[in-house]
Amino acid sequence: MFAALLLLFFTVLPALAQGQAFDVKLWLNGLPNSNGQDGGSYDISDPEYKPAMRVFLPAKDKSTGRAILCIPGGGYARTSYVNYMKTWIPFYLGHGIAVITLHYRIPKGNCEVTLSDAYEAMRMVKTYAKEWNIDPENIGIQGLSAGGHLASSLVTHAPENLRPAFQILIYPVISFDKQYDFIHQGSRDNFIGKDPVPAKKASKKEKNAYRKAQAHVDSLAVLYSNEKQVSKNDPRAFIAASDDDKLVMNSILYYSALHRKGVPAELHIYPSGGHGWHIDDGKFPYSDLVKDELLKWLSSF
Repeated sequence: MFAALLLLFFTVLPALAQGQAFDVKLWLNGLPNSNGQDGGSYDISDPEYKPAMRVFLPAKDKSTGRAILCIPGGGYARTSYVNYMKTWIPFYLGHGIAVITLHYRIPKGNCEVTLSDAYEAMRMVKTYAKEWNIDPENIGIQGLSAGGHLASSLVTHAPENLRPAFQILIYPVISFDKQYDFIHQGSRDNFIGKDPVPAKKASKKEKNAYRKAQAHVDSLAVLYSNEKQVSKNDPRAFIAASDDDKLVMNSILYYSALHRKGVPAELHIYPSGGHGWHIDDGKFPYSDLVKDELLKWLSSF
């Protein structure tokens, strides 16, 4: 089944692009860090894959010069990029917006691995923007679920020259703060590492090592609870989620933080749909509404 989806991704999707579709490999001069599985190739079916982008450019006569770096979710355990094929990519291309999908490395507890892939992807998009008929000042970011966390991390943590012009977050993971009962524990564990487990009969040395390890995880949890990292200079945001999604409070937290800082933001919470929906997936009942509201927002700046 997975192989069939990959075949569909590579054969049908370029035909939907109405322009060009091509791959861009990251880190050709060597990976800057490791998640422990560095022996793979750039073949996306390789379980130890190296990171890459697939670039979809609209026909030149339809191009607006705007682009979106799209980051799929997957709980930081995988990248669920295939769902973009029938939904977001043709939607954006149909409105003259270039789409770049990022197949990033999963962190396996080393968040710098995944963050560096996102930063490098944005750097490369900006570097080649003019060649790809893209306005380098009009490159936004979109993230779904854990991809929403990575997108908001790029917004709140990346160097200034790599910050996106706007952000679109769809049912995002935002917070790793354990005071909340709605955090996505799997994404947290995969991104920053699991909380250490103390030995039952620990020596003084072991207890000190445990406390140090726990303090490290706790500090990362605060640092990458992105509602705590919002600044007044962050780009405008469009946020969408469903009321029956257990992670909906992540969206509310992030919107509230943006609002307090005076960052223009829209929050749309739909009555149903759960987690993991896509526009035009044949399942989400508010697909047309999302598209209308998103297009209206995109046309406002």
